[in-house]
Amino acid sequence: MKRKALIIIVLVIFWSLPMQAQKILTLNECYNMAMSATSISGEKTAYEDIWKIKDQNLEKGWLPTIDANGSAIYNSDVVNLKSKFSSLPIPGLSDAIGLMPKEQYKVTIDINQVIYDGGAIKGARNIEKAELGINGKQTEIDLYKLRSQINIYYFGILLYERNQELLINYREILDKKIRSLESAVQNGVLIKSDIDVLSSEKLKTEQQISETTIKRNSLLRLLSDITGGILNDSVKLVVPIITNQSFSEITRPELQLFDLKKSQLDASLGLLQSKRMPKIFAFATLGYGSPPGQNFFESAFAPYYFVGGGVKWNIFDWNKVKNEKQVISLQQGIIENRKKDMSDNLKRLLNSKNADISSLVELTETDIKLISLRKNITASAESQYQNGTITATEYLFELNSERQALINYEIHKINLALAKVEYLNISGQDIE
Repeated sequence: MKRKALIIIVLVIFWSLPMQAQKILTLNECYNMAMSATSISGEKTAYEDIWKIKDQNLEKGWLPTIDANGSAIYNSDVVNLKSKFSSLPIPGLSDAIGLMPKEQYKVTIDINQVIYDGGAIKGARNIEKAELGINGKQTEIDLYKLRSQINIYYFGILLYERNQELLINYREILDKKIRSLESAVQNGVLIKSDIDVLSSEKLKTEQQISETTIKRNSLLRLLSDITGGILNDSVKLVVPIITNQSFSEITRPELQLFDLKKSQLDASLGLLQSKRMPKIFAFATLGYGSPPGQNFFESAFAPYYFVGGGVKWNIFDWNKVKNEKQVISLQQGIIENRKKDMSDNLKRLLNSKNADISSLVELTETDIKLISLRKNITASAESQYQNGTITATEYLFELNSERQALINYEIHKINLALAKVEYLNISGQDIE
């Protein structure tokens, strides 16, 4: 009993190894793998880093600016107060007033602080934020385009796999039939040419199996390259079952991009408005020079400083801001028109794809009835062939017709799944 149990365990482990080695891969996983594998995926992070740097620089606009300056000036002529006051009848006044120096030397630290900028910094930050959203959405659009390419490879592989399965099953039927005919030929009931007809058909089927395998593996390599994964021959692709194929709202990233561009223009309007607002600032200068500050009667080097504040207000700009606002309004109109055109085109594509889905559903239903009829016809032809009323070629014709009906059914099923996936992609929905 122990020995039998051990044998059973070994057999279970042996048969489970191929099943464990087989990798199941879904279409949604292929989408995610491709988006992670492409170099475009790193752009979103790069754009975020760029935005952070720009935003930090803009925010620093509230910090004071500190500049170092230096100058040396020689004046050919200066105010001569000595000569002006020499005529006054005040003894010693003329001698007390010295000459103003013609040379001026100074080194200063100039500090400027924005107190109110009318919203200019905030507006610039809003524009950069909107730019980040646009760049990120453009990256998303580029990644979204990968889905169509993946669909070609993925569903192409599925079609070749289903065709290969049917061909292998057809070959097995031919093998059984050839083995059953060999004894009949030996007993003189049938002639060898019947086996030759079936053997020729089997050889042609093996060629088709080999050709289908090569094409399937070629598409698998392409799918492996685009997804960045190592997909070997054992990978098993599954036909996606679409349960959420219903129109609610188009959420394509291209339409969202139009909305983001309009938001960026709204932020530009805010920045334009700040140009008409007053700017309030404070300033200070710390210096060392000769003469120090405004003390022109002092020729010795000495430190000095002065502080102050100011207001700057552009009260009339010759309608420049108004014209720029009008330009932005026109740009928003263009974006809105393009969004509407694209939305209408997507709706037309959805209607067309919905018609394809309805047609394929009807075809699959008809295929099921046709397969049932073809199986009955093939069974009748096999009986007639065994009774010698039809030739092997005639029997093969009916058998091939049944096989073609099965192939058509598999093609229509896979094309139906593809049409539903494309419907979701057109509307911007994800596969659940």
